[in-house]
Amino acid sequence: MAGTAGTPGTPRVLRAMNDRAALDLLLEHGPLSRTRIGKLTGLSKPTASQLLARLEAAGLVLATGTTEGRPGPNAQLYEVNPAAAYAAGLDVTPERVLAAVADITGRRVGSYELPTPGRRPTQPVVRQVTDALDGAVKAAGLARGDVHRLVIGTPGAFDPNTGRLRYASHLPGWHTPALLDELAAALPMPVEYENDVNLAAVAEQRLGAARGHEDFVLLWNEGGLGAALVLGGRLHRGWTGGAGEVGFLPVPGAPLVRQVTKANSGGYQELAGSQAIPKLARRLGIEEIPAGPYAEAAAALVARAAEAHETDNGPYRQLLETYATHLATGLASLVSVLDPELVVLSGSSLTMGGEVLRALVQAELEELAASRPRLVVGDVREHPVLRGALESALAATRDEVFDTSR
Repeated sequence: MAGTAGTPGTPRVLRAMNDRAALDLLLEHGPLSRTRIGKLTGLSKPTASQLLARLEAAGLVLATGTTEGRPGPNAQLYEVNPAAAYAAGLDVTPERVLAAVADITGRRVGSYELPTPGRRPTQPVVRQVTDALDGAVKAAGLARGDVHRLVIGTPGAFDPNTGRLRYASHLPGWHTPALLDELAAALPMPVEYENDVNLAAVAEQRLGAARGHEDFVLLWNEGGLGAALVLGGRLHRGWTGGAGEVGFLPVPGAPLVRQVTKANSGGYQELAGSQAIPKLARRLGIEEIPAGPYAEAAAALVARAAEAHETDNGPYRQLLETYATHLATGLASLVSVLDPELVVLSGSSLTMGGEVLRALVQAELEELAASRPRLVVGDVREHPVLRGALESALAATRDEVFDTSR
């Protein structure tokens, strides 16, 4: 019906498009004057004034300070109202649940870490999620109901056909059939669930090394070995959410693993996963194996090997070069099928190798694969899964809150 809010080209829809353009500019550039917004959007001064008045009345922008140091009268500056909405993200591993809350500008306002050690959860998963979220919310000086949307990152993926978590048998308590319904009942906001490696790719695409790239693969190696596949700018998840579970990939140089979901491992994981690095170090005669979880030990060994590579002709050099070959062996299969423009190396067992490891993998890959994507080390090093969860939650929140056509 002509004239409704959803009809393209109507004044209401056009105003909403201008509103969103102005809000995105304020997020990107920070405080702007009416004149500057007009120039960036192409709107006249009266229209820009009306737009800002409308957004201020809706609580989406705030007047904040004035321009200084320029000829003529100082101009009023405007910014996005940080309190217009809040979003939250959770990064779940077997060892802990890490939670954070950000205001709509993307500024993190509260964080909390809930330890969850042991093979059996000491409290129900719903309690873990709500306690972690409440801890971050409390640190932000907010209430649970202030959070507009929550994105939870876990290993594996929730099968969209059954609602069950797959590919992550090592995550205790998360496999009960009614879990998603229980979480929905306990939480007052919309909740989305995403694979942890996919969220690391979201972080790199929006904040890091994959900015501006529509097609790339992110190879992750930390607690597990996995990949995220971004095709045409969108994550490819597959029929059951299992796209990118490359740890299960059979590869040359590793024994054939059968019943991989029961083993929670596969050939590529056994060959190049973090748990393989301390084993490889011992076989090469390295005696100083760091204590602690294998992912931390692997990252420390990779860092040592990268640092010593140019001057050491002994076991550390062998460790890094063998590891690079193992990584390239599985990566060659991905590259041969997907032919990506870019491969981002992420996760501590890759990033700690830095440019030295990247160059070794690149050289090996050029020998093993017909296509030759560019390899880069990920830029988002601190909690990439959590940052991806926040970015995903913020994007959906902004789409809803910034829509002034309703």
